Amino acid sequence: MTNQELIEKFYTSFSNADADGMISCYHDDIVFTDPAFGTLQGDKAKAMWKMLLSRSNAESTITFTDTEATENKGSAKWQAKYAYGPKKRNVVNNVTASFSFLDGKIITHTDNFNLWNWSKQALGTSGYLLGWSSFLKSKIQSKTNNLLNTFISSSKSTESK
Repeated sequence: MTNQELIEKFYTSFSNADADGMISCYHDDIVFTDPAFGTLQGDKAKAMWKMLLSRSNAESTITFTDTEATENKGSAKWQAKYAYGPKKRNVVNNVTASFSFLDGKIITHTDNFNLWNWSKQALGTSGYLLGWSSFLKSKIQSKTNNLLNTFISSSKSTESK
């Protein structure tokens, strides 16, 4: 499989809510970075996709375009449309992704998006007023990582039963 096909498999799996398909594209030592989670490594990065997809619903959509890859680097643009939080606020998040590869897998994956635009949609007034600040970015990363840690813990306790 070429690196471009690997990126396309990753996003096709994402759009089909297939976390295992996405994770199969990742190297065991994956390093993922984005504005909402910060930097996640290995199993924690893989668990993030499982958590996010477990929280999505039929109205959530993922589309992708402009996949490109060389032997070492790759990129794609993707868009997520979903309802966020208890108030089910509509969010449209436009993301630019960059990748590097090792042993036929994605070893680094960096998603870039405008956190202020996201926070205005997802959080309403507080996102509009504070979404540009490092304070809110830190708060968002703390919350998402706590949710992820809880998800991982509950997955482990479910597996051991």
